Amino acid sequence: MDNCVFCRIAKGELPASTVFEDEQTLVIMDIQSVNPGHMLVLAKPHRENIYALDDELAGAVFRTAARMARTVKQVVGCEGVTLFQANEKAGAQTVFHFHIHVLPRWEGDGMELAWPVKNPPNEALEDMAARLRAALAG
Repeated sequence: MDNCVFCRIAKGELPASTVFEDEQTLVIMDIQSVNPGHMLVLAKPHRENIYALDDELAGAVFRTAARMARTVKQVVGCEGVTLFQANEKAGAQTVFHFHIHVLPRWEGDGMELAWPVKNPPNEALEDMAARLRAALAG
């Protein structure tokens, strides 16, 4: 896509601090970093979100994300790593090209991931599990 910032970075049209690259993925430093070592793992081909990934590309980006998590932990000595991936506006996606944030984390670093816990009854969980299993079998 001509106007996609991540496509333009992958094509070398825009500068980025590249960490790693293979045939299917590109890892760059996030210019809006939360903590030192914050990286973005990009799918090289333009895919708007997770729904557009085939199994091969999904496997490639998650393998790269796992590798980057291990590497950043070794390099910066963080206390943990958060992987963050968002889809669609309601899911907090802001750049509509599939990517995974690799965020080195320390206790008290100021970043919070919180959601309102709703504690559905077991029957509701079992019903949803059955509906999802049916869709998978489908």
